[in-house]
Parts: sequence; C-alpha cells; structure tokens
Amino acid sequence: MLNVYICEDDKRQLDGLTAIVRTTIMMEEYDMNLKLATTNPLNLLNEVKKKKNSIGLYILDVDLNSTINGIELAAEIRKFDVSGTIIFVTTHEEMAYLTFTYKVEAIDYIIKDTPEKLRIDVSSCLKVANERQSHESFSEDIFTIKVGSRRKNFHYDDIIYFETSDTPHKIILHTENSMTEFYYPIKDLEKIDPRFIRCHKSYVVNNQKIESVDIKKRIANLINGDTCLVSVRAMSKLHHNRISK
Repeated sequence: MLNVYICEDDKRQLDGLTAIVRTTIMMEEYDMNLKLATTNPLNLLNEVKKKKNSIGLYILDVDLNSTINGIELAAEIRKFDVSGTIIFVTTHEEMAYLTFTYKVEAIDYIIKDTPEKLRIDVSSCLKVANERQSHESFSEDIFTIKVGSRRKNFHYDDIIYFETSDTPHKIILHTENSMTEFYYPIKDLEKIDPRFIRCHKSYVVNNQKIESVDIKKRIANLINGDTCLVSVRAMSKLHHNRISK
C-alpha cells in the first residue's frame, strides 16, 4: 500500500487537497492510504523519518510560510525516501526551476489555477503513482495479493507476520498498522523470501521483526507487541536465523 502525505499551510486549501485525494482513491480503488495531511512541514518530516525505507507519495505546497519551503522539505524527504513520488502545488510558477536546483525529481509542478483544474491535475498524478506502484509488484521486494477485485502490494519490510484465519484457506497479513485477509497456502509463504520463517503450523514470521524469543514458553515476541507460537522443530531454525541475520 502506498502512503500519501499532504503538506499545505492554508487550511482551506489543505482540506480541498485532502478531499481530492480521498475521493480519487475511493473512486478508482487505488491501493493507497492518506497517511497524513498537515499544515506543519516538520510534522510530515517526522512521520517520514518513522517510516524510513518506506515509499510514499508527497503532495507539497511550495510556499509553506515556515522555516522551510516545500522544495527544501522535498530535499529532506529524499534523504529518507529516495524512490517516493513528489508532487508540488503552488501559485508560484516562477519557482519551478528550484526543483532542478535541489534535484528532488518531482513528477509534476501543479499551478493552482481553478479548483477543477487542480482536481484534474492531482487525480492524474495519483494515477501515475498508482501505475508505478503496480509495476513495482514485479520487484523481488514486493508481495502482491488479491483482495476481492483489488490487488494490494506490500513491501517485505512492512510485513511483520502471517497467521492462519478462522476462515478456511485464508491468511491474515499483519503490518504495523493493518491486518489484511486473503487466500493463500501458508506452506508457500516461507518461499517468498528467506526472512519469512514458518515458525508454527499457524504462523509465518518475518525474522527481522522479532524482538525476542522466549525459549521456555516457545513464543516469539514481535516489534508491534504481538506474539507468535514457535514449534519445537522451528526453534533451532529461528534461533540460527536470528544469529546470522
């Protein structure tokens, strides 16, 4: 799933951009989530730092009336998200050249002409970002599942663990902020990548997301506070992988 971030210092315009993004995601059924809409660039930057190595889509006003402008904010974002999609919105057409000076590689520089033109341009950029995200599903670091009529992509690093659902043949995929049910053979999940280990008949855990292992209780404590059962057979494999990771 692609997280979307908006930074616009004018509250009314921020609300307008938020409405455009939410409506477009819903109508087009894009695999996106509006993670943050804020008037404060530092709030956005702090959120990006938390999601280090996670790819996002950023809609940034150029003139933020802050200690940092939108183009400088984009340059800071690039330090943590080198592959993210950046879109600028502004009334200052003459500042477009700065995007090249700061080498932030934005996909568009949208001028705020009319509300309808803004809606069309932002929606068009979301479409491009969605297509990019879909193409990334061919990357070896992306796990793609089908949920209903929609296809959802998850970066391996965002997946904490899988567990069997109460619904036969269904799996629950756990990330830090979501749970997603889908049909998939649990025995095939550990074939996705070496970091995924079948630690129990009902669990496949991302070895990089384990905080600790209680050998006596045979439980793996995960970074999000959840726990997974660990079979006697899997304990040695889990221990070996944690030492060698």
